[in-house]
Amino acid sequence: MSNAHAAPTYKSGKQSVAPNSTASPADARAALMQFLGQVAAELSSGTVDLPCFPDVVLRIRKALDDPNNTPGKTVTVVGAEPRLAARLLQTANSAAFNLANKPVTDLRTAITRLGQKAVQSTAMAFALQHMKDQESLKSIAEPLSALWKESISVALICQIVAGRTKISPDEAFLTGLLHGIGRLYLMVRAIGKTREFGDQKSFIELVADWQASIGKAVLENWGFPPQMCEAVAEQRDYERTRKRIVELTDVLIVSIVLCEALRMPAPRTVDTDGIEPFATIGLSGAACAEILAQAELQLGSLRDALGC
Repeated sequence: MSNAHAAPTYKSGKQSVAPNSTASPADARAALMQFLGQVAAELSSGTVDLPCFPDVVLRIRKALDDPNNTPGKTVTVVGAEPRLAARLLQTANSAAFNLANKPVTDLRTAITRLGQKAVQSTAMAFALQHMKDQESLKSIAEPLSALWKESISVALICQIVAGRTKISPDEAFLTGLLHGIGRLYLMVRAIGKTREFGDQKSFIELVADWQASIGKAVLENWGFPPQMCEAVAEQRDYERTRKRIVELTDVLIVSIVLCEALRMPAPRTVDTDGIEPFATIGLSGAACAEILAQAELQLGSLRDALGC
């Protein structure tokens, strides 16, 4: 298995985004390229236009990144969105986070129990589910639902795989949850335009070719750490050069592959041929089977924790 050939790039601030390399009929291609040109220009100028995405999620991220932030300020930001506040309380009281079986009833304690990365992950999960349920996005409800389920599974597997390395499991979880943000962005922005793009296959190929680099540009604009942005951009770089130290990108790549295997009925086999990060991390076939079994056991409780 190998990654796609490299393609030319356009600029996103100081970074770059690879364009679609798939040929299509002239008329459909013109419409596709016009659409992509608009998206590229917006992202290059620092504008992220994602309809129905709750602003409170980015306000929380900004607050948590502020060195002068206090728990009280975070509570104030979260409290502005009662549904998110309720979700954080639900998550803090879930089996995944309430190991001592001591329920919390106030938001400040819930946020302290969860920690910054888990608060961000819960907020992002809230945003994705919120978008999935919007009437204006009804035409893409099915692919959004599929992306939502995939994102949770990839996030969980990232967390498990990271636990076998020196990568932060919390950071890996959030990266896995956001690995499909480029796909989400393109699907939402293309609503009402897909007929201009020709057949559905052309559009699906478009999303597949562009989603990782668009995702990187979105996360850069939102101020996520460079290592997370790079991991999302390189999530299909199966042949990346093996390094002495495992990186977040390695964790994400193997987690996406393992997520694909998780969809298959048991007994599962994972085809790691040509996917260098498996060797970088040192995952054998037996280790992959253990990770999949652990993910299968924990997936239900995770979905409960995130209010799925």
